[in-house]
Amino acid sequence: MKKRQRLLRNIHALDFSIKELELYLDVHPKNGKALAVIKELRKKRDMMVGVYEKRYGKYIVTSCDAPADNRWEWVDSPWPWEL
Repeated sequence: MKKRQRLLRNIHALDFSIKELELYLDVHPKNGKALAVIKELRKKRDMMVGVYEKRYGKYIVTSCDAPADNRWEWVDSPWPWEL
């Protein structure tokens, strides 16, 4: 496997892990351990995307590229049935 393909595969694996944790956090929004893990995964992903862009040019933008802080703000807004 070429270096570019390996790097893309690693980024995609991180994307998958981040998406799975986002789904988990939909149900458990106050889980501090999951929030810490997702923060670390996003940091690793940002680093890998930086390496990719430096070597091969612009990487696609996904939902994982959205700015992240330590909580899901939408949890504080009313749910559709509460409106």
